[in-house]
Order: sequence, then C-alpha cells, then structure tokens
Amino acid sequence: MSQHIPSEPARSSSEARGRQRRPEELLPDLDLKAHLRDPRIKQRFVTTMFEVIAPRYDRFTRAFSFGMDRGWKRQLLSELADHAERNTTVLDLASGTGDLALGASARLPRARVLGIDVSRRMAAAADRRRRNLADGRAHFAVGHMLRLPVRDAAADSVTVGYGIRNAPDWAEALDEIQRVLRPGGLLLVLDFYRPRTRVWRFLYLTYLALAGRLYGWLWHRQPVAYGYIAPSIEHYLSWQEFSAALESRGFAVGRVHRKLLGGIALHVARKTANGQGTA
Repeated sequence: MSQHIPSEPARSSSEARGRQRRPEELLPDLDLKAHLRDPRIKQRFVTTMFEVIAPRYDRFTRAFSFGMDRGWKRQLLSELADHAERNTTVLDLASGTGDLALGASARLPRARVLGIDVSRRMAAAADRRRRNLADGRAHFAVGHMLRLPVRDAAADSVTVGYGIRNAPDWAEALDEIQRVLRPGGLLLVLDFYRPRTRVWRFLYLTYLALAGRLYGWLWHRQPVAYGYIAPSIEHYLSWQEFSAALESRGFAVGRVHRKLLGGIALHVARKTANGQGTA
C-alpha cells in the first residue's frame, strides 16, 4: 500500500492567488448551500472547513456528542479487532487526527495502518499524535477519497469515520473503496445519517444546526465551521439507504449498529468474493 503524500494538483493563477489566503479567511466567502448542491465544488468547502477546525477538532467531537463519540469509535475498533486478520492492512479514510488509525494500530499490533485525509492540517495533527505515541506501524498521508493513492485490492480492511458523507460524491467514494479493498475485505463505516422519521429528523437536525453554529462562533468566530453538519446530513442518506447502496456496489452488510434513533450508524460489511453488487 502506498504511503506517498501526493502533491496538490496544478491550479490556475487566479486560484493560486486565492489559496495564498488562510483557510480562516477563505471560509466565510464560500457559499455552503451552493457547495452542497454541486459535487464539482463541494470538496473546496469541505477541505477549507477541516483546515480551519483541525486544531480543535478532537475537543469539538467530544463536546458536540456529549462524549458519545468515544464509545462509537470504540465499538468500530472492537468490530475491527474481532473480525480482521491479525496482520491485516488497514486503510483509514477521512482519518482526521488519527483516532481510528491509531486505535487500529493499538488493537492489532501486527497490522499495517495507513490513514488518509484531504486536509493537510488534519494529517499533520495525526502524525504528531503518532510520534508522541512512538507508533511505528501507523502512517498518514494527504489524499483525496475519490482518487486514493492505493493500488487495487491492496487493503484488507477499510475504516471510515464521518467521511463518506463529506465526499464530493458519496457513490464515487464507495466505488473507490470497492476498488482498493480486496475480495472478502472488511468495511466499517461510522457516520451521521438522515433519520426517516419526520419529527425526529426535525428535532435532530435543529439541534445539530443550532449547536453547530454556536460552537463554530465560540471557537472560531465562524458559525458555518460546524453549522455545516446539519445541512450536510439533510443532503445525505438514511442509514437504510446507505445499506442498500453498499449492497448494490458489491458489499454484504453484516450488521448495522444504530445510535440516536438512526441519526448515527455503524455499518459492518464485507466486499463480496466477486465484488458484484445487486444493481
């Protein structure tokens, strides 16, 4: 599995001048609704947002979930430890500051772990944590979820925490995961989902919108930094629809651990032997 950190693609002169501004300066100028509607530009907003929130991301996820995030991730890592091979090769996508990648390395001492995130600040934070833990088995790279720097069928296991929802095109992200995962390989996805029940969906998204904007203003003076979460869920899938999407793309869903009445779910799936879906 590649550990190369790819260089950023070439940009036009006008875009290059724009990128000289700090992410904190760029974020207020980006139209959230427009970026969510258009997959071609969604990544620009998501990358800028994560560059802004990287320094406080861990504190935010704990506070925003009232500490439940730790338990959800522990359950994902337990599923990985219970069902992955001891010397597995783990690819952790949207790796953030390294919670899942470093957890996988600790749970599976013989595993090789590569975390990939589109944000350079996130990948740098994860690498600092790795060095502090003196972990020589986990590595981190900057990469795009739709163009992973990994060869076909190179990963035995893929983990994704809150990542596929943030991809420019979730269907393309699943196709890319299907490409890099070996037949029979394990896929674990933890994410927010759009509840089907109308009343709960309204209450759930209203809380996320208000709390997200409050945290964004208090910590970054930019409400949209965390206010992004609720609109991104509104534009996403229910956990049931995500299960169907996995099945249609060559994955067999074994278990779905539902949290918060379906607002959060952990999918445990395997790539089928022939990688052929139901659609």
